[in-house]
Amino acid sequence: MSNQILSAENIVLNASFTNKEEAIRSTGQILVDKGYVEVAYIEKMLEREELTSTYMGNFVAIPHGTEDAKKSVLSSGLSVIQVPNGVDFGGGNIVKVLIGIAGKDGEHLDILSQIAIVCSEEENIQKIVEAKSAEEILSLFAEVN
Repeated sequence: MSNQILSAENIVLNASFTNKEEAIRSTGQILVDKGYVEVAYIEKMLEREELTSTYMGNFVAIPHGTEDAKKSVLSSGLSVIQVPNGVDFGGGNIVKVLIGIAGKDGEHLDILSQIAIVCSEEENIQKIVEAKSAEEILSLFAEVN
C-alpha cells in the first residue's frame, strides 16, 4: 500500500469514544486534516452508517462516504484509529479498530481488498489493537503489497 495513502500521521493509538458518531467523525477528521477529503465527506460517512453499519466483524469498522460523496474526495487516503477499550457500534458490535477510507476514481475497491486481506486474519486485528506504535500498524499493511 503506497505511503501517500497511509502514513504514520494518519494513525491514532489509544483513542476512546463515547459513541460511534464520535468515532466516525474522528476517523473522517484525520482524512480532512491530511487533505484527502473535504469536510463535507464526514457527513457522508455518517449518512453511510445510517444506511448500513460499516462494522465488518472481528472488532473492525470501515467508515466511508456514500456513493455521492465521491465529489468530496480529493485523493485516496486511509486513517486508522485504535480503540483498545472499544466503542459500541450497535447490536452488541464492539469496534476496536476503525479504518477510514477515501477512494478517488474507483481506487477504494483496491484499498478495501487490501484492508480485507489484513483484517481477515484475526491475529492481525489483535496486533493492531495491541500496537504500541504507528509503525507496527504500517508494517502490517505494507506486507499486503
